[in-house]
Amino acid sequence: MTTVDRLPKQDRSRATRQRLLEAAVACLAEHGWAGSTVAVVAERAGVSRGAAQHHFPTREDLFTAAVEYVAEERSQALRALFPEGAQGADRRAVVAALVDLYTGPLFRAALHLWVAASNEEQLGPRVTELEARVGRETHRIAVDLLAADETRPGVRETVQGLLDMARGLGLANLLTDDRARRDRVVSQWADLLDTALG
Repeated sequence: MTTVDRLPKQDRSRATRQRLLEAAVACLAEHGWAGSTVAVVAERAGVSRGAAQHHFPTREDLFTAAVEYVAEERSQALRALFPEGAQGADRRAVVAALVDLYTGPLFRAALHLWVAASNEEQLGPRVTELEARVGRETHRIAVDLLAADETRPGVRETVQGLLDMARGLGLANLLTDDRARRDRVVSQWADLLDTALG
């Protein structure tokens, strides 16, 4: 069999994997951990349970891969909003984009995984490691987009405070959509960052 003959199968395999990851995220966001099984995800993705288990042998494998996929997608989307980096970015737009990372179904899916990880012995260490990696990457992106000089005292903590605030707004958004208040908080943080970061 030549490489050309194998490509369509590899492409199908990649497409199946992507459908499974997207279905897993949607299931977590809609049904939480308890309602998100491999069978439910496979059905939503339109693949057999065997195909799902070929790609992801365990439930934990599937859902940690799904949240990692989400994190990568979010990072790429954030960078795509500001292709010129800090030079082309206005601070309020950067703050708003960071807050948006935490106010949609992707964050909701990650949150369900965090809650499950707090009670599932097998899942806990995997999610902890994943979230540490995602947190570092998000912090790096924020520093870049805000043109923050972390050699200055307090700047690192200010950027981390912004991300913690954004996560808090994401949690509040799970209960009620309060865009007007969120917009005011975003504006206030943009002003604070202008003062703190120079």
